[in-house]
Amino acid sequence: MKETKLNFKPKALNSKNVKIIIGLLVVFAGLLAFAILRDTDTLITHKQANALFTKEKIKKLIVDGDYIRLETDDGRYKVYKESINKTAFFTKYPVVVKEQSTSMYDMLSLLIILGAFWFLFRFMKQSRLQQLKQIRAAKVDNAEQYEPVQALTSHVTFADVAGIKDVKEELEEIIDFLKEPQKYRDLDIRLPKGVLLVGPPGVGKTLISKAVAGEAGVPFFYQSGASFVHIYVGMGAKRVSELFKKAKQTAPSIIFIDEIDAVGKSRGEFRNDEREATLNQLLTEMDGFEESSGVIVIGATNKIDVLDEALLRAGRFDRRIHISLPDLEDRIKTLELYLAHKPHNVDIEEVARITVGFNSAALDTLTNEAAIFAMREGRTTVETSDFEAVKEKVLTGKRKILSFTEEERRIQALYQGAKAVIATWLDVEFEKIGIVTTRLIAQEHEILSRSKLLNRIKVYLSGSIATQIHYNEQFTNASADIMQAKELVRKVIYEYAMSENFIVTPHQEEELLKETSSEVKALLKTLEKPLNEVSSYLLMHENITQQECQEIIKEIF
Repeated sequence: MKETKLNFKPKALNSKNVKIIIGLLVVFAGLLAFAILRDTDTLITHKQANALFTKEKIKKLIVDGDYIRLETDDGRYKVYKESINKTAFFTKYPVVVKEQSTSMYDMLSLLIILGAFWFLFRFMKQSRLQQLKQIRAAKVDNAEQYEPVQALTSHVTFADVAGIKDVKEELEEIIDFLKEPQKYRDLDIRLPKGVLLVGPPGVGKTLISKAVAGEAGVPFFYQSGASFVHIYVGMGAKRVSELFKKAKQTAPSIIFIDEIDAVGKSRGEFRNDEREATLNQLLTEMDGFEESSGVIVIGATNKIDVLDEALLRAGRFDRRIHISLPDLEDRIKTLELYLAHKPHNVDIEEVARITVGFNSAALDTLTNEAAIFAMREGRTTVETSDFEAVKEKVLTGKRKILSFTEEERRIQALYQGAKAVIATWLDVEFEKIGIVTTRLIAQEHEILSRSKLLNRIKVYLSGSIATQIHYNEQFTNASADIMQAKELVRKVIYEYAMSENFIVTPHQEEELLKETSSEVKALLKTLEKPLNEVSSYLLMHENITQQECQEIIKEIF
């Protein structure tokens, strides 16, 4: 065997290390001089000096300025020379007069210490200046070395995104505009500059935006909102500017800003100069878009309530598309997509029914875990039982994903069915009511009547009243709706001043809630048959529109 020699060569000391070593040596020398030269003699009183005199412990006296120093076998002491009988002491013991120049040792010691600290201060100051220069240089380097975002080519199409039929329809015209922008320019049609995808995490907002780019065949620029927020003020704004510049150069194109709430939060609450500068730049860039410039900005967020109002006004994110959790039909199509390349013998509809509340990402995870479980069992085909086996594993630690038992599905179907029936009967408009979602149409009128507000309160209370009538029990699923009902009652009485009395009390809130609850109870008894039909429809399809609910009620009455 050959012997391997390891040669270690000491690294050359740079100027910074040399300065540190010199500084430490100076400080050490100062401290050493102070320790050697400082006055360590103990100051005693005339009584203690007389006691040493009487006991004849004194060996020698040293006259040193205002003190007389006493040398003994036990050590050295000093006493003010005016406090003792100098004649007696000088007569009995040998005396040495200390020269004046020797008293300068204390001054020299002090100067050495002061010099050492001055040198240390200068060294720390220079180090701090050097650090600041390095930070500035790093900032410049960061700015110079920043690589502008590159356009991506998306190979994702709507064929790769299951469900979301309504979302696809809303995005079709944007895709058509990106494919043939001149057709729209010829007719002087202006499309939205921005589209905001709003929905809970995991519903596929990023995948949808990639599918839009893939369907249109245009460059795709992806940025996370957090990537714009930098330590150095101005860097985020610079990145925004470069992103839009690049997108305009390659137009038609799509800019997708994921988690836009990271940079687009309301200004003024928790002031952050860098984030505000970046947001201002984003607003400026969107305002600066030429009409039909060929660049579409797609933003994604699950916190639309925290976005700055300026970002949501007309001319920026004109169109908002709400993406809810997939319903039964969407889950079936999503599972079919995920199982397309896996050998399986799965009852997809059954799996879809036991995964109420699962988002697309959770379904993807569930499908993959089921395939892994089948492989561990030594099988080459995925079975329905594999999904049931791993369902709890997927749910562990993900409390945002709801999963109802059959009994809970019936309770929830009755609860949501009551809201659909009462809303339809009282002409409270809604887009869709499902087992896990309620999408009432927001009131956009400036003037609202008391009766319309009370009808909305009745919709919020109807679910809990229906389950109380049917099960003679209260359930936790009503908490959010009851809170909304209470808030709307508070507004009716206090904010809108729609109480019968000018002077209002909390008692009137309770009275109004009891009054509306009684009316809802009587109404639900009248509408019992439509409620049962709508609940069964929800159990089967998980979603119902207002038109479908109207048709069911018309058939019965």
